[in-house]
Amino acid sequence: MPELPEIETVRRGLAPHLNGRGFVAAVVREARLRWPVPADLDARIRGRRILDLQRRGKYLLMQLDDGWLICHLGMSGSLRLLPSDTPLRKHDHIDLLLDDGQVLRYHDPRRFGALLWSADPANHPLIATLGVEPLSDDFDGPHLHALCRGRSSAIKQLIMDAHLLVGVGNIYANEALFHAGIDPRTPAGRLSRPRSARLAAAIKEILLLAIAAGGSTLRDFVDGHGNPGWFQQTYRVYGRAGQPCAICGSTIRTLRLGARATCYCPRCQHR
Repeated sequence: MPELPEIETVRRGLAPHLNGRGFVAAVVREARLRWPVPADLDARIRGRRILDLQRRGKYLLMQLDDGWLICHLGMSGSLRLLPSDTPLRKHDHIDLLLDDGQVLRYHDPRRFGALLWSADPANHPLIATLGVEPLSDDFDGPHLHALCRGRSSAIKQLIMDAHLLVGVGNIYANEALFHAGIDPRTPAGRLSRPRSARLAAAIKEILLLAIAAGGSTLRDFVDGHGNPGWFQQTYRVYGRAGQPCAICGSTIRTLRLGARATCYCPRCQHR
């Protein structure tokens, strides 16, 4: 957490308020995030204008006049737009001051996120090796089937591999596989073309539904205006181990795949 729907929710909420605004200053209170915050961040952004706010996988990409800010929210981070006189909380590590009197405030209790500078984010080491965007036209049944061919890894692990397909984290992988009726342990190479098409469509549908609900808030996530998500109220399998399946009544089971909790219905999902 947060996953693609949460980051897209933040992007959509902030973009209308940021595009065209200028930065006045950056205040860094704690630079020791997952990767160090650039020591010259203030000089980099002072006087620069925000041209666009994009997303690549789970990264927010903010285009300025002559470079980009790359933001990752880690496990517990948030990026909120606030009045500049909003009192500080513990773990408010970075303020980006705007020319309209507001502040873009980065908060991260676990300090596992990042705020970095890049002249060319497409070739940045964190971005360059990312796979296809699941909500793009490039991702469909044939593309997923091609990714699966010859691979023996479980299908859940494959769709969570950011080098192949970006942004499909644990929550939405569980939900999409249930929606498609596919057992998460199924070897990827055994997925037929029809089942690949069904799963690709399910991934898109689940992600879009989650975005429409503002993402999922299990513990820390809030959007750019401090609002929680609501998609967790519609989960069919994730976090429901031991409970009856809403479709068939069978008990939802759980197992570990790639060190991640995996929930599934033994009757609705087939290998």
